[in-house]
Amino acid sequence: MSTSRPTAILGQTAGSEPITELDGRYSDHGAEPTPWAEARESLASAELYWLSTVRPDGRPHVTPLLAVWLDHALYVCTGPDERKARNLAVNPHCVLTTGSNALHEGLDLVVEGDAVRLTDDTALARVADAYATKYGEDWRFEARDGAFHHVSGAGQPALMFEIAPTTAFGFGKGSYSQTRWRFPR
Repeated sequence: MSTSRPTAILGQTAGSEPITELDGRYSDHGAEPTPWAEARESLASAELYWLSTVRPDGRPHVTPLLAVWLDHALYVCTGPDERKARNLAVNPHCVLTTGSNALHEGLDLVVEGDAVRLTDDTALARVADAYATKYGEDWRFEARDGAFHHVSGAGQPALMFEIAPTTAFGFGKGSYSQTRWRFPR
């Protein structure tokens, strides 16, 4: 079962940098690893992400959604009755991906981590502000009672999950490279 985490330890420890490795087997000769700062900026600026979770019977489930990068983690929300929320309640292991559909340009990113339910209203308010800043007023939420509530009052509350990377991969295109980032625990 996913558990709540106190605000004081949201995300990875500030200032800690991942171990960066280039996998030469899947990289052009002379390729350099993608710097984490570049990957982090791509994670922050992406508009659409794909979340992969595991159903209770072991089958995969993938769905597109919105996310924000804040405090060294990605934040995603979902209705409590949606498949992804039910999957994460049983198995918090997940993968979040984003990138470009172009073959010869861009950077594709794969972030592995565990989804932890965020219930602290102060922390939720910061994430709600980040959603509105990134996606506009249609995505304005109020944080109360441990969940997101749309300011229009429409719909059911949304659960917020923090996904701090444990491992991430960057697939550079044009000059092809495969970078792996491993994060301190």
